[in-house]
Amino acid sequence: MSDKKVLLEVKDLKKYFATPKGMLHAVDGVTFSINEGETLGIVGESGCGKSTTGRVILRLLEATDGEIFFDGKDIRSLSASEMRRMRREMQIIFQDPFSSLDPRKTVSEIIAEPLKINKLITNKNERLDRVLELMETVGLAERLINSYPHELDGGRRQRIGIARALASNPKFIVCDEPVSALDVSIQAQILNLMGELQEKLGLTYIFITHDLSVVNHFSDEIAVMYLGKLVEKAPTEELFNNPIHPYTKALLSAIPVPNIRMKKERILLKGEISSPINPQPICRFANRCPMATDACRTQEPELREVSTGHFVACALAE
Repeated sequence: MSDKKVLLEVKDLKKYFATPKGMLHAVDGVTFSINEGETLGIVGESGCGKSTTGRVILRLLEATDGEIFFDGKDIRSLSASEMRRMRREMQIIFQDPFSSLDPRKTVSEIIAEPLKINKLITNKNERLDRVLELMETVGLAERLINSYPHELDGGRRQRIGIARALASNPKFIVCDEPVSALDVSIQAQILNLMGELQEKLGLTYIFITHDLSVVNHFSDEIAVMYLGKLVEKAPTEELFNNPIHPYTKALLSAIPVPNIRMKKERILLKGEISSPINPQPICRFANRCPMATDACRTQEPELREVSTGHFVACALAE
């Protein structure tokens, strides 16, 4: 892994939102990097800041603080026109394939839109050829070219979203819960498609999800987020075999096992979730942690490496 090129590097990334009660710390000091052609899965409960992290990296939301380097370039220092060019290489697949597609446009028009906006292909016939090529790549039948999103099922709509993301030949795609709105059988098809595309096109993914069983088969590394903080990050196999943070253990215990005879101990989290508004400099998981000590309620744990490539933010990680 060490000889691979780092495509994306995020350092101490922060995104705060002003609320009537104070500053909401949606993303608070997140640091990680992703190698070219690999996938980082970001997991956590709803509201932990994982989708906000993806949007801030793409500058769909502006960061409050921190650094973002993509292919060696400082993303936050780019002007609007420079960022527009950069977005050809950085794309996103949204969670809801219906609300992310324009209902007044046909499949052809939706997929062709990035080609027109970025002036990548100006000839109408060449653009149509590229649209047909992209439809074939993502497994959409040619006969659907003049269909509208409402006429298609969720799986086909998500394939349109993937084709649109691929139109500008990006290197990097943020996949924001791309299968959570789909049936289980369709989820598998979309995940297989994304895996094939990664292999074929050398894509780099951030895969955002709340479902650990999905990222298990799809990610090279997994980062676990809790209330805006990274609490654990490790290679996928290492995280599943040797989870250290109590929150990670609780998430893993919630994965269903397809065997009714196999008894699996669930870790049920009790206690109230800490407020992300003006949080105290203590462990944010302490209120719900069954192993919390006085130290957890007086100081904030730092994310540190406990073994090669395995980072944990927990006072008990010693």
